[in-house]
Amino acid sequence: MPASRRSILAAAAGAGFASLGSANAHAGAAIDREVAGLVQRSAESNAALMRGDLDRYRALIAVTDDFTLMSPFGGTPTRGADLTSERWEAMGRYFRNGTLEQEVVQSYGSADMVVLVVIERARVEVGGLPAQDWPLRVTLVYRHEGTEWQLAHRHADPLVKGINLKQAAALARGEAA
Repeated sequence: MPASRRSILAAAAGAGFASLGSANAHAGAAIDREVAGLVQRSAESNAALMRGDLDRYRALIAVTDDFTLMSPFGGTPTRGADLTSERWEAMGRYFRNGTLEQEVVQSYGSADMVVLVVIERARVEVGGLPAQDWPLRVTLVYRHEGTEWQLAHRHADPLVKGINLKQAAALARGEAA
């Protein structure tokens, strides 16, 4: 079983490697700052998207070349190559007049990858529908590319309130819930 970072630090300190423990603690603090920054940037960027401000969203979030999106509407995952300028513009028009609050459920960070598990609570006009609440369960995977963090994967679903087995089975069969 792999050792945790904490058990490695404890063993190093016990063996008299205080400088190693200090260096690892410093690295851990740096990763915690990176995670906190990505939490903030994620909240700001997705709030901008809910307002229909695609320029602000794209200024805050860059996607990797191999980006994948599993949208809350299901279907085939979208890949980075599918995100043409026309598709980005359409996405910006799809969301209007929204607000967003982000609740962090869990976060994981390393030197080159951060995973955020969040609940996004939006109130927004989507696809021309009147404004309504759109809570989503979301997993975001950021990867460190060169000098910046880029979004490598987003998976969202609207099951914040949960569904029962019969409803899940109907969805799995492709039937309306």
